[in-house]
Amino acid sequence: MRFTRYMLVAAAALAGGAAYMRLAPAHGDEASATAFDVEIPAGYRDWRLISVAHEEGNLNDLRAVLGNDIAIEAFREGKLPFPDGAIIARLAWKYVPSEENNRVFGRQQSFVTGDATNIQFMVKDSAKYASTGGWGFSQFNDGIRVDAVGLSGCYACHVPIKARDYVFTRYAP
Repeated sequence: MRFTRYMLVAAAALAGGAAYMRLAPAHGDEASATAFDVEIPAGYRDWRLISVAHEEGNLNDLRAVLGNDIAIEAFREGKLPFPDGAIIARLAWKYVPSEENNRVFGRQQSFVTGDATNIQFMVKDSAKYASTGGWGFSQFNDGIRVDAVGLSGCYACHVPIKARDYVFTRYAP
């Protein structure tokens, strides 16, 4: 009788351990992947402009940074950290000279947007994205989401500006 009880307890412990081990990797993947699960927000092209930038180097692009109402209010008030629900969008295009404009000006001085390169989003949710400073990240190239491996450097790149709640862009009213 005692032997049977020991065997039942041992079997239950083994079954519980096996179930935990089987599910543990799934939970680990879920926790690490959630920082990169951001979808394209509806209506983002109607958001207000935060800033415009030109990124040189390998990217050589023009960028428009937009924010939803929550992000815009936080930028205007200088509120840090950003409140949950703030979303920042970064739209990028190739940086190309405008031959038409340059003919008018008589020299090479006008640059415009060329083909779109990608869209990036940062979404503030302190609980959901706690492991990445409260921000979720995503990037879409031609409407296709970049996978977590491709986004794995996002948070590390933003860490040096932790004092500004991981946001590079400054508001340009």
